[in-house]
Amino acid sequence: MKTALVLGATGGIGGAVAHALAGRGWKVRALVRDPLAVHNKMSGDFASIEWNVGDAMVKGDLIDAAEGVTAIVHAVNPPGYRNWDRLVLPMIENTIAAAAAVGGARIVLPGTIYNYDPATVSVIDAQTPQCASGRKGKIRVRLERMLEDAALVVPSLIVRAGDFFGPKTRASWFAQSLVKPGQPIRRLLNPAVGPGHSWAYLPDLAETIAQLMDLDDQLAPFEKVQFEGYFDSSGAGMIDAIRKAVKHNVPERAFPWWMMRLLSPFGGFPREVVEIEAYWRHPVKLDNSRLKALLGDEPRTQFGAAIQSTLAGLGCLD
Repeated sequence: MKTALVLGATGGIGGAVAHALAGRGWKVRALVRDPLAVHNKMSGDFASIEWNVGDAMVKGDLIDAAEGVTAIVHAVNPPGYRNWDRLVLPMIENTIAAAAAVGGARIVLPGTIYNYDPATVSVIDAQTPQCASGRKGKIRVRLERMLEDAALVVPSLIVRAGDFFGPKTRASWFAQSLVKPGQPIRRLLNPAVGPGHSWAYLPDLAETIAQLMDLDDQLAPFEKVQFEGYFDSSGAGMIDAIRKAVKHNVPERAFPWWMMRLLSPFGGFPREVVEIEAYWRHPVKLDNSRLKALLGDEPRTQFGAAIQSTLAGLGCLD
């Protein structure tokens, strides 16, 4: 039985990948700082996971947890998405060290589009030069270069996708802007400013990652694939799908970008969201040609059904 260590298994993408891997016969191990937080998740999708107590910032914890694994899913981010400049690169350094210590386990990284400048890049494939303009994007570029530099000793797989949505995904633009989890939909706060935005239905993305991990011998040492997901070419497709799911014409308001820009000098949430405003103003599409060459096709739930499942899972349907 193949074994994967999942970092960030209590989060949206990490938990979804852990569930998909378990469904495909993998033994799944996870590293967690707070056992009490895990206790509330020890049922359903999480019941089969082997939980290890440790911290991704402690190299020894990672090396101990990685014993015997063939893959490490690096789906962990700094708590509250803060302190990226101090935490993101040391965490990937520890993951690379742990993968090397167990003989070269493949590191699997959920990638972002923030490595690219949306004002100049409209389509992303594996060869597109990375040209991040934002602070976090530049850190992600450095992170991926570290994986590329280590590829002869530690192979890696980057699966790049747009903004997540899904029935158990609350840390997302969908759940934190468009709708309010646990509440019937009375209004939609739309962050889109122009046409064209890439969305990723998390169960489909997780299944894609799990299928690719099953094809390890067909992957390059430094493999990069793009998950196309749902490209909202008009900028209104997501709003229309939500309205169709709830069966009434929910009023729409524009996200207050102007207010975020005004408050951004004071730091905090406004500064973080202003940094990625450009990705809502310029269309960026992901070219999944390499993914389809490996899998034959991209796992894809019918869009309306994905929205219905997401809203039901978030408790947003009357």
